[in-house]
Amino acid sequence: MNPFKKLAGDTAIYGMSSIVGRFLNWWLVPYYSFIFIPEVYGVVTNLYSYVAFFLVLLLYGMETSFFRFASKSKNPENVYSTSLISVFSTSAMFVLLAAAFSKEIASFINYPEHSEYVVWLAIILGIDAFTAIPFARLRLNNRPVKFAAVKVINIAFNIGFNLFFLSVCPKILQGNPDSIVRIVYSPEIGVGYVFIANLLASIITFILLLPEIFKVSLKFEKELLAQMLSYGFPILIVGLAGMVNQNIDKILIPFLVPEDQNPMFQLGVYGANYKLAVLMNMFIQAFRYAFEPFFFSRGESKDDPQVYATVMKYFVIFGLFIFIGMVLFIDVITLVISSGYHEGLKVVPLILMANLFFGIYFALSLWYKLKDMTRYGAYMALTGAAITLALNFLLIPVFGYMGSAIAVFICYLAMMIMSYFIGQKYYPIPYDLKRIATYFLIAVAIYGLSWFSASLPTVLKFSVNTLLLFAFVYAVYKLEKKQLKRLFNRNLTK
Repeated sequence: MNPFKKLAGDTAIYGMSSIVGRFLNWWLVPYYSFIFIPEVYGVVTNLYSYVAFFLVLLLYGMETSFFRFASKSKNPENVYSTSLISVFSTSAMFVLLAAAFSKEIASFINYPEHSEYVVWLAIILGIDAFTAIPFARLRLNNRPVKFAAVKVINIAFNIGFNLFFLSVCPKILQGNPDSIVRIVYSPEIGVGYVFIANLLASIITFILLLPEIFKVSLKFEKELLAQMLSYGFPILIVGLAGMVNQNIDKILIPFLVPEDQNPMFQLGVYGANYKLAVLMNMFIQAFRYAFEPFFFSRGESKDDPQVYATVMKYFVIFGLFIFIGMVLFIDVITLVISSGYHEGLKVVPLILMANLFFGIYFALSLWYKLKDMTRYGAYMALTGAAITLALNFLLIPVFGYMGSAIAVFICYLAMMIMSYFIGQKYYPIPYDLKRIATYFLIAVAIYGLSWFSASLPTVLKFSVNTLLLFAFVYAVYKLEKKQLKRLFNRNLTK
């Protein structure tokens, strides 16, 4: 089968679940912006940053290890079973320890009066880490529809529970203080219902995946696990370093912004605007879901370097289209988010481009996974984490959350450049750098031109920006039409 058609098809299915699901989930951001003041939303941003770190820790590279070992094993079911048992054991232990020391943990992270947050988030983490393996199996077995359905159901229930606890219950009690909803709702819990909604949605996801969990006989192979842990350990380091790059700023802001500058307010504003880059994140996530099993399943082929080079070029084109579209029409976003958060819109272009750099870095990183040289991934991720930490400590006290946005941008740019040059040494790929650079220059030029239209009347401004967006599309069409026809009319084999 034509590999480009397969990758495009899988990306479309994963993308639909990611786009629909994340788009629906994204609406919680403007919803929260009208429910919570920035200082309160800062609590959500802060605690979910800790969650991101611990989810990587609880998976310890097992998801990628599962892909690698199951794809080349004669008995992939044993790989699945061993992975499942390992992650279940560590997740269960984590939940028990977190519950036992919840008060101490809550005090350490500056929420001494809310140890229940620690317990709820620990259970969410345990479930999400465990269910990551069944989700990975669905991807490996080319079952994107089931994967997508469960993901969307999870998000739908999460949104539903949020609306129920934060809007429906208060409305009912306002008209009927003695309503039966008092059994499940207490106004004192407040922002805690964000975590309760997530917990209930995770439990439903676990139930939906039970058939996948018990579909195979459970067998545990110690030697296999040792090999998987050895392969996955650098992935764990990469993941933890990646979380530093993505989330350490949201942990450091409360500590590094002076109290007289209201750090939780800044965190709330930054966290909400950071998430406005959702469309770029959705695209990258969909690509990642499809790309990893795609390149592991191809094995070794003389066509591979050219295939990966072509994939990279079109990934960049789509990413730049999203960047241009969002920065040209960012005013539309102001209509759906509370005005109390508008001052943070200035970080959105930086975060969008930073995320695109990260997506390119991910696509570049295939070389060290295919060559079983995952230690290089760890080296680059650690270098990126060091850059992020240094810049955050330097810039946050001076520029506040804007310093965090600058740090993310520089970090991912540096990692992308490192991965390209090291990768070309060990796994040369003929990337079309001239064409990719051309598209970047066009995108930056369009973004620059948009500054001149910013002061125009609304209708005229949107008209000019629409023409600028079409200019990019036209440039791509003129430069790529011959290759696109050739690619999708050609049967390439592995």
